[in-house]
Amino acid sequence: MNPVGDSESPPRDTLAEAFFLALEAERNASPRTLVNYRHALARFRQAMPDTPWLELTPDHFRRYLFACGKRNMARPTIRLHFAALRTFFKFLTERHGLRVNPLHAVLLPKLSRKLPLVLTPKHIEELLSAPLRVEKPARALPWVPLRDAAILELFYSSGLRLAELVALDVENVDHYSENVRVLGKGRKERVVPVGMPALNAIQRYRSAAAVHHGPLFLGQKGRRISRVAVWATLRRYLPHTSIPAGASPHKLRHSFATHLLDAGADLRSVQAFLGHSSLSTTQIYTHVTIERLKKAYDDAHPRA
Repeated sequence: MNPVGDSESPPRDTLAEAFFLALEAERNASPRTLVNYRHALARFRQAMPDTPWLELTPDHFRRYLFACGKRNMARPTIRLHFAALRTFFKFLTERHGLRVNPLHAVLLPKLSRKLPLVLTPKHIEELLSAPLRVEKPARALPWVPLRDAAILELFYSSGLRLAELVALDVENVDHYSENVRVLGKGRKERVVPVGMPALNAIQRYRSAAAVHHGPLFLGQKGRRISRVAVWATLRRYLPHTSIPAGASPHKLRHSFATHLLDAGADLRSVQAFLGHSSLSTTQIYTHVTIERLKKAYDDAHPRA
């Protein structure tokens, strides 16, 4: 931090600037990824301000890891920060002459991986029917229940991420081909099939709200709906269902994947539907399915 009265700006971090430029221009990193990586590098720099990037050793990173633990930083956050640092130092070894990546010698705390909550078919039916059976708020426009029904139907029908769903435009939905075109993580485009119940719900909402182009799902003021508004929508309907408290829009994505696997879909197809870059990310749903099978066995088999 500059002394009081010192008007000089901090020195430019040319290596970090080159890294972020490469992330954006060459790897097509999303704005959210860039923000997360900038935050991770800035936080490390605050903790270790005096050593140039190319002179850092494994001990520097071990001390930083220890400091993160003392501040009670959550393990997923620690791993996210170190993922950004690893990517940065890989860039330095490939482009800026760093001979050894010091992070290769740093072991991170393991995550206790929790199985995601999966809604039952009964939960899904209760939730998808809620917008049309629950009285709408007094100030809500007449088409809001139809919009909410379309959002929930599309979530469960396609397994989209929340950010992907709110970013959809009208032209991304192809009613005749029965699919949606999505821009996912890393700005990777994929085409996801959508069932007719969801497509019909979207058509009813669009007709009622006169949505003919631009953002697909609108808020009360006629602009693209926000992620916060979708969260609020889900919270409004949950008390009218038997779904456990704490369910999120992402639980519909989990349920989409698990129900596909329960019905015999192969893992590679589910990976493509979800837009996972790695099959290992999708494999957690196989564990969910096995746990569900075990529970069904324990509940039903006389010799369980």
